[in-house]
Amino acid sequence: MEVFMQYKWWILAGFEVLAWSSTFFMFYARYGMRSDRWFKFGVAAFAVTGVIPQVLMGTLNFIMSHQIDWFTLVIVLLIVYGFTFGKKEVRKIDGWMQRKFSAEK
Repeated sequence: MEVFMQYKWWILAGFEVLAWSSTFFMFYARYGMRSDRWFKFGVAAFAVTGVIPQVLMGTLNFIMSHQIDWFTLVIVLLIVYGFTFGKKEVRKIDGWMQRKFSAEK
């Protein structure tokens, strides 16, 4: 657990990169590949790299530190952002990808 506490910011950043990558892959699978199977894989990859690790990391950090520190606060803000403004951003990406791939055909 000491490794987690020492590298928690790097771990969080890595999961964020993976989550955004899986988001773009999800839309590529939907519009570029036109594959329902790969789209569902992208959705699952997003859940496994985005929301689930954030909740687990925030909970683990709070349990280990017994306080709400900057890391826990950032996790809470990321989750709140994801369920509020993040939805709007994902809709923008969805529309952009849809236009991009419909223009190519």
